Amino acid sequence: MKVWAFILILFTYNTVDAQSAIDKIDLRILESLAAKRTMQQTKVMRVISDANNYVNAAIPIGLFVAGAIDGNKGMRQNAAYVASSTATTALLNFALKKIFKRPRPFIAHIGFKAVYEPTSYSFPSGHTSASFSTATALSHAYPKWYVIAPSFIWAGSVGYSRMYLGVHNPSDVAVGAVLGAGTAFGLGFMRP
Repeated sequence: MKVWAFILILFTYNTVDAQSAIDKIDLRILESLAAKRTMQQTKVMRVISDANNYVNAAIPIGLFVAGAIDGNKGMRQNAAYVASSTATTALLNFALKKIFKRPRPFIAHIGFKAVYEPTSYSFPSGHTSASFSTATALSHAYPKWYVIAPSFIWAGSVGYSRMYLGVHNPSDVAVGAVLGAGTAFGLGFMRP
């Protein structure tokens, strides 16, 4: 019995200690980004962040419309794959936010200022998970460099914008990217 109690205490201490270390690294990175903010860069990052949901919707809609016009069943199936991947990622993200309830950086760290203050939980980053899900599914469906490169440049830009704006920790963004890409790979069976 004493051994289990010792293991439980050791595990709990190490988990708390590891989380504290991650929080410190997250805050250092966020403070570094915040110190270099400019009005022009902030506008660009805000546009990228705000456009994310429209881009994630436009890609499968565009694929579906093009597939319908061309009579291309494979393109319509790819549209369903991309849309399903992004929608599933959004549902998983919502569930994880409710489970972990991690506060936003500007709430957890008094004195840290975000560009604006969303009210939902922070972990994982929904914008990042959705953009990486869309990028991964699209790249999986069309494995050409001219699809892959812009897709992941966009997804990476979205993740960076969330940190730059101070609304997500780097660890939120990293887990969001893994969640989005993982969901897209997991649903890869939907491709034609």
